[in-house]
Amino acid sequence: MQPIVIGHRGASGHRPEHTRSAFDLAFGLGADAVEPDLVATRDGVLVIRHENEISGTTDVATRAEFSARRTEKHIDGTLVTGWFTEDFTWDELRTLRARERLPALRQGNTTFDDQQPILRLRDLFDLVDDAAEHTDRVLGIVAEIKHSNYFASLDLPLPELFAAEVSAAGWNTDRLTVESFEPSVLAQVRAQGVRGKRIFLLEDQGHPADQLAEYGAGALSYAAHLTAGGLSSLAAGRSAGGSRSSMGSSTATSDIGVDGISVPKSLILKTDDAGDVIGASALVEDAHAAGLEVYCWTLRPENKFLETTFQSGTRKADFGHWQSEFRLIFDSGVDGVFADHPDLAVHVRDERR
Repeated sequence: MQPIVIGHRGASGHRPEHTRSAFDLAFGLGADAVEPDLVATRDGVLVIRHENEISGTTDVATRAEFSARRTEKHIDGTLVTGWFTEDFTWDELRTLRARERLPALRQGNTTFDDQQPILRLRDLFDLVDDAAEHTDRVLGIVAEIKHSNYFASLDLPLPELFAAEVSAAGWNTDRLTVESFEPSVLAQVRAQGVRGKRIFLLEDQGHPADQLAEYGAGALSYAAHLTAGGLSSLAAGRSAGGSRSSMGSSTATSDIGVDGISVPKSLILKTDDAGDVIGASALVEDAHAAGLEVYCWTLRPENKFLETTFQSGTRKADFGHWQSEFRLIFDSGVDGVFADHPDLAVHVRDERR
């Protein structure tokens, strides 16, 4: 089977992320699935935003009626200042309009600013169902649940809210994949009866926020999850639906039972001491040997995001040798990639085939 291409927040290289036009365009450009990030409103509605702080992706900072809601909060250990979805009802958020998150880099996308509203998860379910009626391809959603441990502290249980939305929309199918940087979320979602694959998102450094909150110094780092033993443990318990990662101990283990992992491309690409890319790492092979699928984020063609080996010229917004980097990632054997420009990822994937 060929790897799938997932439109990262839609076709976010061509339109402001998480907008209806970005999701529609992603499927039009050949994406097999799209990825929404999910956070909650004060009244428990799941909305599609990259973060719960929304000043960088909406016009909220220009809205006088909401000026008093600017505040600062600690989100997963980081102090963040701005406007937060959990301080708004859905009826209030629906009046905002989306803006390009990277205006200096993707100036063309700014021409679509202030034209489209924020979407709810239920809106995306309808959008994908509509798109599926006009193609013979199977179209999916890879939903990322964000900051679940934080939202739980506000009595906004994201796994429960997510399961309710999935059931109401009739989307409890294999076309739905759930991913999170917090492994306990994946077990909670499965416990709520949600089918589909569960994918553990990992950074190239640090610790999962939920494990830090529960185990402190005993929390497993992302790197520990990616050792041979860690990968095997991630797959363990899958047939039983997974479990909390405590195993009755004050020290975390990785026996959470997932279907796959999703990692930054820095963990897929192998570099030498000078920082030049010299091939692919062994991670994909090791994860496959443990019975896990592997996904890679995020394929982007601009120099700003390419590894130094594949950059061309000095302008960050210019496209570098993106085809070479994309091809090497596909050649590593990954099961799927997240791409801001899904058309470019589809081009490289199909060229290889």
